[in-house]
Amino acid sequence: MTILHNKISNKELKERLAAETEPRTTLSFYKYFNIIAPQQFRDDLYKKFEELKVFGRIYIASEGINAQISLPTANLEVFKTILYQAAPELDGIRLNYAISDDRKSFWVLRMKVRDKIVADGIDDPTFDPSDVGHYLKAEEVNEMLGREDTIFVDMRNHYEYEVGHFKAALEIPSATFREQLPMAVDMLKEDKDKNIVMYCTGGIRCEKASAFMKHKGFENVYHIEGGIIEYTRKAKEQNLPIEFIGKNFVFDERMGERITDDILSTCPQCGEACDRHRNCKNKACHRLFIQCSNCAERFEGCCSQSCVEELSLPDEDIKVLIRERTADPTFFTKRRI
Repeated sequence: MTILHNKISNKELKERLAAETEPRTTLSFYKYFNIIAPQQFRDDLYKKFEELKVFGRIYIASEGINAQISLPTANLEVFKTILYQAAPELDGIRLNYAISDDRKSFWVLRMKVRDKIVADGIDDPTFDPSDVGHYLKAEEVNEMLGREDTIFVDMRNHYEYEVGHFKAALEIPSATFREQLPMAVDMLKEDKDKNIVMYCTGGIRCEKASAFMKHKGFENVYHIEGGIIEYTRKAKEQNLPIEFIGKNFVFDERMGERITDDILSTCPQCGEACDRHRNCKNKACHRLFIQCSNCAERFEGCCSQSCVEELSLPDEDIKVLIRERTADPTFFTKRRI
């Protein structure tokens, strides 16, 4: 019987990936559609994807599928055939190929069934997620940028916005998508007569956000087809000016794809221009933050001196701290530098 989840240590999996010599392709995709039996759908795909050496993160819910993956390039065509045949709605689905790929994005396949493929906090039964805004292609995005009657809205988290965004885009200052949706409605309530262009990394959040804005009475709502990833790829293919500046944050080991040479953020520990994210080495913290190479050496990869001091604590003490801090919903949002 096929094991339907991984049972190999992360250490061994990373070593296996490092030993691979065949090229890999990193890509993402999503689709909102009705899945009657999410667990069965998940198990059927897991068996097929595992045989193809697919690594990555895939979420499945009754509302659809959301995936960020890596697979051997030689298996790409077989993978596409399997995916397209998994459901009628997935036939010919758009695949967002990574802008830059160093083969280090993923090392294991994790497929999970969730209540929703994007946690949105919406519980209104009258909300129709299929009633989305108008899609914009790369050339249309560039045409609308800078217009007085148009507002670009970044539907990503603050740590994504801080390292890269479209010029003059509005930031919705929150750490979660569920908080951003009502905030966006409130922040834009005086601009209902303007064009509202929403964007995100690969399109999944801004597509639902566009439907939510229409649900709240906004009429001229748009969203960028395929998000930042597809916009950048198409702009390069068509030799268009790239109006996104900085780095595109991605949710894998790379933590970012360089779009332009602009460095928009600084290292909070020394003030040097820097846009490299890392997780604090202290397991009782593990906070995502920006840190330059000099401070990474000085603070041993930690976000604060207190975390450096906790590195030497016994494992049992670390476990106690993790339990205490997990119980405090404000701890991991506090700046302790």
